[in-house]
Amino acid sequence: MSRIGNAPVIIPDGVTVTVNKNVVTVKGKLGELSETIDERITPVLEGKQLTVTRKDDQKQSRAMHGLYRALINNMVEGVSKGYTTEQELVGVGYRAANKGQILELSLGYSHNVVFQLPKEVELKTETLKGQNPKITLTSCDKQLLGQVASKIRSLRKPEPYKGKGIKFVGEQLRRKAGKSAGK
Repeated sequence: MSRIGNAPVIIPDGVTVTVNKNVVTVKGKLGELSETIDERITPVLEGKQLTVTRKDDQKQSRAMHGLYRALINNMVEGVSKGYTTEQELVGVGYRAANKGQILELSLGYSHNVVFQLPKEVELKTETLKGQNPKITLTSCDKQLLGQVASKIRSLRKPEPYKGKGIKFVGEQLRRKAGKSAGK
């Protein structure tokens, strides 16, 4: 029994959901998103609620039941509230600057890393004296936001000894002890 798949998606005011065969389109104040749904899953729109049902009880259908309900819920929440991810650059000389949708990072390499963001993701960089530079990403598409944040983090992952690198704000890193002093 799918607990997530059986829960209805509540549609808030200001959000319109349209179901056209196997395509669900969600429009809100922050944008418009659409998702193509597998033929084994059927979305049913009833007033201000959307429920997701499956045609059979096979393992793959049960797995997709919860998945598509969660994806639709993320779309509804994204176009109404939006999603935000914050990352910080930990390391001496690490800097971040943006010019529109272009993020320029100084990460200790011999060159600056230039990263082009998609137009759906809003970028803001912040550098305060005595604090690590921060990158703030905002979007209505949770999946795209996670992919972009992961790609930025992969440019310089945090290392376990000093913690230098790009990390998410609030992320707990597993730290290792360095070499022990002899005698």
